[in-house]
Amino acid sequence: MKGTLWLIPNVLDDGDPGNVLSVAVLDQVRKLRYFIVENEKNARRFLVKVGLKPYLDEIRLGILDEHTRQVELKPLISPLLEGMDAGLLSESGCPGIADPGADVVRMAHEEAIRVRPLTGPSSIILSLMASGLNGQTFGFHGYLPVKPQDRIRKIREIERRSKANHETQIFIETPYRNRQLLQDLVNTLSPDVLLSVSADLTSETELIRTAPVWKWTGNLPDLNKRPAVFLVLYK
Repeated sequence: MKGTLWLIPNVLDDGDPGNVLSVAVLDQVRKLRYFIVENEKNARRFLVKVGLKPYLDEIRLGILDEHTRQVELKPLISPLLEGMDAGLLSESGCPGIADPGADVVRMAHEEAIRVRPLTGPSSIILSLMASGLNGQTFGFHGYLPVKPQDRIRKIREIERRSKANHETQIFIETPYRNRQLLQDLVNTLSPDVLLSVSADLTSETELIRTAPVWKWTGNLPDLNKRPAVFLVLYK
């Protein structure tokens, strides 16, 4: 009998998982002894926080990150084929959403392995919920281009798509580039376009703000090194 692949959400900040994750989720995590993770050090820190410190020596970790090759995926699910349950643990938020975990989930389906998603925080969904923008029709772009000219071109394309479909556009950035991205958004988008920013979600320094672009001008928050989600809607 094959094992079950449990999709484990992680906290969005460095706080207590018990403040964000349900008792049912934590109870299931504590039953597992094999985890597929993106970063071993961070994963062990999470496992200690949820109460697995006494079992660390018997816990197995498989690494799945942006460098994992396709041929390395099958060994990650081999324990499941042998009957062991496994937890796919995201670095932050939910596995498979802006996260490399989708490749393992797809392979699990190909091998007829049962997949069980657990509920938890997603910065993308939380930011959309809190934005007041269109939650019926929306698109997610992941990271915008790094090169300035390509980034500006992408921002203009995002505005055109939002205008054509009345669709909320969602994207993220590496925290140390947030400041420049926010400035580019304000400089490039039309003044009446709605811009929403959510940063440090679920933490004590949480910031959520939605306003027309013209109201952001000269009043930009410091987002440097703060995990943030950006949303745009052409009214």
